[in-house]
Amino acid sequence: MLGNLSDKFENALRKLSGKAEISEDNVRDSMDDVRTALLEADVHYEVAESFCEKVLKQSLGESVMKAVEPGEQMIKIVHDELVRLLGGDEAVEAADQGDAYQPGKISSEQELLFVSPGPTVVMMCGLQGSGKTTTCGKLAGYLKKKGKKVMLCAADLQRPAAVTQLQVLSEQVEAEIEGAGAVSFYGEPDKCAEYGKAVGVAVDVCKGALKQAKADGVDVLILDTAGRLHINDDLMGELRRVNAALMPQNILLVIDAMTGQDAVNSAKAFNDQLELDGVVLTKFDSDTRGGAALTVREVTGKPIKFIGVGEKMDALEPFHPTRIASRILGMGDIVSLVEKAQEQVSEEEAQALQDKMAAGKMTMDDFLKQLKRIRKMGSMKSLLGMMPGIGKALKDLPIEEKQIDRTEAMIQSMTADERKDVDLLNNSRRRRIGKGSGVDQKDVSQLVKGFEMVSAMGQQMSGMGAIGKMKAMAGMGSPEMAALAQGAGMAGKKGSTKQKSKYKQRKKRKR
Repeated sequence: MLGNLSDKFENALRKLSGKAEISEDNVRDSMDDVRTALLEADVHYEVAESFCEKVLKQSLGESVMKAVEPGEQMIKIVHDELVRLLGGDEAVEAADQGDAYQPGKISSEQELLFVSPGPTVVMMCGLQGSGKTTTCGKLAGYLKKKGKKVMLCAADLQRPAAVTQLQVLSEQVEAEIEGAGAVSFYGEPDKCAEYGKAVGVAVDVCKGALKQAKADGVDVLILDTAGRLHINDDLMGELRRVNAALMPQNILLVIDAMTGQDAVNSAKAFNDQLELDGVVLTKFDSDTRGGAALTVREVTGKPIKFIGVGEKMDALEPFHPTRIASRILGMGDIVSLVEKAQEQVSEEEAQALQDKMAAGKMTMDDFLKQLKRIRKMGSMKSLLGMMPGIGKALKDLPIEEKQIDRTEAMIQSMTADERKDVDLLNNSRRRRIGKGSGVDQKDVSQLVKGFEMVSAMGQQMSGMGAIGKMKAMAGMGSPEMAALAQGAGMAGKKGSTKQKSKYKQRKKRKR
């Protein structure tokens, strides 16, 4: 995520870090590098210029020049300006005033506007190919986890397949996403034949959905409206009619983060004709240049509400400017990482396992359980990238998602006694386990080393005061984070012998 931009920001600021004093010349040199990084990330030229000028003005102030650590002061200034650019003004203001800003708390600007009694209407719009229909399903899953009763309405009648797609997604979300809420579907596929022949067909479907949602006691009604390959009068006219008929509380524009300034131009055009409430950026987990994320708020004045971070139905996150700014500057994002872990395990379960680790009684079954929970949190590379100082180190490592499958196969090839006591695993047993799971004996040994390291870490953390202090230690003391950093991380670094050999060969060819 924003990997190239992050690398260039780090390189630019490295010139200033650790300096006993900074001058106007080296600040301007660094800002030139930052400006280049922003432009290469497809950030609008005027936005990039404005950003650099603001940073330059603040960094040349007397308080920075005479600071004890001027290099660190510079990094803070850049961080705060990034947060402002991304739309997190209140976070910066709280920090400036010395308030205890809570990065885990979604601001009122980021939260959707809900009405009582419901249903709250959310109209989703966007161009074809932006991921709008899939995002409707993801948003329904996100709200279901929050305890909301959600209905998805198929208002995209120009593509009959879109109606079927949304119905399948609604059933998938209801079956796969755990939560106190529920997800249902409303569609009138027969109306697809009438679409284009008469005005207002999509509006009638939306009205029918609203009537049904009220009857069913639905909390949130999500309208999946039709997209086009480009913005035209027909598209905007239809959206205006739906808006006038249903008066949605939230109008969200879905744009593809990989399209850079093209996405921002689309957002501006939509907002000029239809008052948007916010933006959803899809494909944010790709190695996108980041131009859309860094520009859309400045150009449209509308906040980024959510980001799509994967293909699964639970891969939608609220957008936190402070966290994204930290990721761009290579500082990691521990808060999001801990929140993901908390979604998969309760504090009671975490405490119980922590007690076992502290007593040196954690088993391979416990270790495997943590790795399975990690898999539900997202890809290993994206999760490890949230850890400060680890993301950059992992950039060139061949981390494979299938490694957890190999780890599971190795553990399941052990006997019940071996899973309880790894000290039983002599060379003969490790050789048997390797053959049984289709891996090299060295991989089994590496797994045992990783397990022992996690166990030792748990015992070392035992005197620190359980869950609260584990979080304070950047999440590394929790069983989930320990398993992630050691089990998954070592898996990526070591892998199988064949994979490691192939990686070395690729590196030689590049040279």
